[in-house]
Amino acid sequence: MGEHRSIEESIDKGLVDNPAEPSSNTEDAIVLFRFSIDPSVYSTTFQPHSVRIFNQSTHPTIQVLRLTPPKAALYFVGGVRVTFSTGIAAGGNLAYWTSFIISCVFTFITAAVIAEICSSLPLAGSIYLWAAEAGGPRFGRLFGFVVAWWSTTAWTTFCANFPSDSSDVKFRALQWITTEIMLALAAIWNLLPPRYFKWIFYLSTSFVILDFLLNIIWLPIATARTIGFRSPHDAFMTTYNGTGAPDAWNWCLSFLATAGILIGFDASGHVAEETKNAAVTAARGIFWSTIISGIGGFIVVILFLFCVPDADTFFSFGGPQPFVPLYAVILGDGGHIFMNIICIVALWFNTAIAVLAASRLVFAVARDGVLPFSGWVSKVIDGQPRNAVLVVWGVSAIITCTILPSAVAFTSLVSAAGVPSAAAYGLICLGRLFCTPKTFPKPAWSLGRLSKPFQAIAVLWNSWVVAILYSPYVWPVEADTLNYAPVIMAATTVLALISWWVTPAERWLPSQRIQETLEARGAGDLVEEVH
Repeated sequence: MGEHRSIEESIDKGLVDNPAEPSSNTEDAIVLFRFSIDPSVYSTTFQPHSVRIFNQSTHPTIQVLRLTPPKAALYFVGGVRVTFSTGIAAGGNLAYWTSFIISCVFTFITAAVIAEICSSLPLAGSIYLWAAEAGGPRFGRLFGFVVAWWSTTAWTTFCANFPSDSSDVKFRALQWITTEIMLALAAIWNLLPPRYFKWIFYLSTSFVILDFLLNIIWLPIATARTIGFRSPHDAFMTTYNGTGAPDAWNWCLSFLATAGILIGFDASGHVAEETKNAAVTAARGIFWSTIISGIGGFIVVILFLFCVPDADTFFSFGGPQPFVPLYAVILGDGGHIFMNIICIVALWFNTAIAVLAASRLVFAVARDGVLPFSGWVSKVIDGQPRNAVLVVWGVSAIITCTILPSAVAFTSLVSAAGVPSAAAYGLICLGRLFCTPKTFPKPAWSLGRLSKPFQAIAVLWNSWVVAILYSPYVWPVEADTLNYAPVIMAATTVLALISWWVTPAERWLPSQRIQETLEARGAGDLVEEVH
């Protein structure tokens, strides 16, 4: 690639330079359990002008499903369920639903800012390129390296996430073995020919919808027939301290459960480079997928608050996830087995798709030369980034080993998966606020006069989220209850800085190229129109 081309020009030329690169379409399919099929906005065949795609001449039969988030049915029920006990322990019902509302409002604002940036740079298609442009010629290259490493860490850690928490070392070993097996199966699926991917997407979507409907319809009916609903006062106003933290901070820790499940909305913008009218369509996808996730998640939270018994009874069920015995109490022996099988299968499908998304992100970052051994990681085998899949599998498997020494590995991994994304959102908004306040391409999907206030709010909100996700979750803090998310984040940032320092500027994102991209579509003040 030439030294002084803009990012968008570089992406366009990438099809010629690397005709066999794998598609990033699949990176955006049901990412973070957010998308379902909308036939009006996807294509099942590759177009010759698309970027980061398989070469049609060498892979004429390959098809993938391009899924986008508007009009989507979202898997918020799974995210709420696996973090519900965490939210109840930190402040009880009152803290949980109020913190969820607060998280929704400020996450919607952050999503709006990221959507506007995506609209300004529809062909960039990656969060680290958005960060590079937000940082401007002076800081853009540094921002790009840091966010590339952060986002890679977030997705890889997300693949290693597992709902577990146990003080029994032998039982943790059993959980670890089971998790490694399920992770291996999810990774192996990603080594299959891409023609099988669409069936996985169909099956995953089917299980997501079934899981949602069973919880919305079957669970309340069964609750009314067995343990009965909680009163409005008990459902909304009770408090609880299950973390041992001071009461005020215990309440704040509820944001670990609420903010964490709304992170990851940037993924739907990655499909922008392959979407018609991307400057509007992709931006709307980012914003509305977040809105639907938040509203749907809140509905599920309220449902669970009425169906789940008081905190002492709920936690007395024991087990890594109290919902397993809870389903047994409410749905009965046969019913809870069926329900838990649906939950497990849905989570496995989403883990497999998370590996798919993470591998495409790792491939893209390695292709740009940011990661160690980038040449090997970005190698394409039979039209697929198989080495990137192996990297995601290997790193996730190593991270999963944290279950063995730690009794709070699950909450640490929730934090470790959420912190890099929240930090990236905050850094991008900070860059837009101070580095490129008036030198950014005009977006087609604009916030108008709300742009600057929303950027400032997003910086403050994501700083708060990072602080919460860094906090210990079990008090008093000891070696086996330490939240090691800050350690992972610090190590990742150090590696990012080393990569930025040793990689020549002319090799990736020189300042002049960033400047040319900022000017490519007519930089200036943002459009004073709200869509």
